[in-house]
Parts: sequence; C-alpha cells; structure tokens
Amino acid sequence: MSTSTHLEVTTIHPSAPTPHTHTIIFLHGRFIRALHNWYSTPGQTLFTALPTFRFVFPQAPLRPVASTADDFRQQVWPQWFDVWTPRDFSEREELQAEGLREMVPLARDLVRAEAERLGGRWDRVVLAGISMGAATSVHTLFNLDVPAAGGGRLGALMAFCARCPFAGRGLGGMREVLGLEGVPRDDGVVRRTPVLLENNADDPLVLVEKGRGLRDILREFGAQVEWKEYPRGMHWFKEDEGLDDVVEFLTRVVDGVRRVVVATPGGQSQAAGEGEAMDLS
Repeated sequence: MSTSTHLEVTTIHPSAPTPHTHTIIFLHGRFIRALHNWYSTPGQTLFTALPTFRFVFPQAPLRPVASTADDFRQQVWPQWFDVWTPRDFSEREELQAEGLREMVPLARDLVRAEAERLGGRWDRVVLAGISMGAATSVHTLFNLDVPAAGGGRLGALMAFCARCPFAGRGLGGMREVLGLEGVPRDDGVVRRTPVLLENNADDPLVLVEKGRGLRDILREFGAQVEWKEYPRGMHWFKEDEGLDDVVEFLTRVVDGVRRVVVATPGGQSQAAGEGEAMDLS
C-alpha cells in the first residue's frame, strides 16, 4: 500500500499575458501517466481551446498489482487503486476501496488548493479523469464538501471511459465504503455539479454498459448528467468529436468560460457554447 501524503503534479499554465480564470484537474488512467494530444475538429488541442485554463495533472503513486503477487516478479504500476481483474471489476472489490480511501482525500486537497488560487471559486475548478482516474474523480465528488461561499459546487465533473466502483449502493453507502472524514451530510454538491460522461460503445475494457450504469447512478443521486456515447473510440478519448463536446459543455455550464471561436473546414467561424444552459439549481 502506498503511504503518499501528497501527489506529484505536472501543470500547464495559461500563456502570458492570458489570465488564469479556471483550472482542470485531470486524473490519468491505470499505468498511463500522460495526457494524449487530443484534437478537436479544427485541429485544436484542449490547451488551445481553453487558453485561460490552468491544467493540473496529478500522478498516481506506484502501487503493487495484487493479482501478480505470486509471479516471479510482482508488477508495480502507477495506479490510483488496485483492481484484481478488469474482466470482473467487482471481484475482490476491497482492493479498490483501499486505494480510493487513500487517494480521494489527496484529490480533495488538490481541488481545495486550486479553488484558493482562484480566490475561493470552487465553481471554477473542473475535476476530470479517464478510466481509473475517472472512477477516482467520481468518488472524490461523492465525498467532497464545497462551501456555499465558493459556489456550493464544482465547475464540472468530466469522466471518460468511466465506471463506478461499488455500484448498487446509495450515496450514503458509497461514502460508508471509504469511511472518510470531512464528508458532507447532504447531496447538494453532487446535485449542483454539472457532469459530462463520454464512453465508447466499442471499449473492450470498460464496457459501455458500465458507463451507462454510472450515468444512471449519478442521475439517481440527483446529478445533472450529459451522456455522450460514441460508436467507436476504444478505451481512449474520442477524437475529434469528444473534444468538441467537452469545449461546448464547459462553455455552457461553467461560469466565466469565454466563448471559443474556431475555424470551420469551410473557412467560416462559429462560436462554441451555443445552446441552452443547464438548470443548476
């Protein structure tokens, strides 16, 4: 078991003189410790599409892979929590609780630090992740208390190739599994934080049914979820449509995100973020 008291992070700052207006904290997947150069239709990256955002990439600690304990040399991977087998995530699920119990408080600390950088604006901090990082982000939201003065919510939660460990429990049951301190007594943060889920129908690792299950769980908890299901994309980000949907979502639901104008293939321009706002009450 790791005994980390903080997370190593890599950051990408807004380019001067662009001001820092928002932060995305992005949790990587199992083993992979870098963010893919994910492109939108006009050839933008997430960094150029959101130029006033600070990007924070925490790095998961090295953790032994329990299923290889009897091997000649046990494997050690960077992972937020251990999984016995991806063929059945519910098998020996207590391994996942052990890692989440350690990692969720550290993720909460990162969120708090970024909110302080933004003058206490928790509602301008976006928590995101892919695969195992997405599952960790989801449980961080379940166990996150946000002061009313900070907006009473995060800017958004975005989860890619995502599933929900300990599915089948209510919100209280999810919290009881980890047994953390500093957990809110109500569901207000979950209800008020906009959620974007993006899963691929041909994902061979996190089956799309798992993503749909997470969607339904969040909705049962009162969350306002936007669900994006793409026919192809495997266990990774959906290029280029997926990034377009991210930028449109953030522009629409997060306070203060400037409209991003991109060039279309026909040479014209269009503004991202058209559409009706979500009910964030």
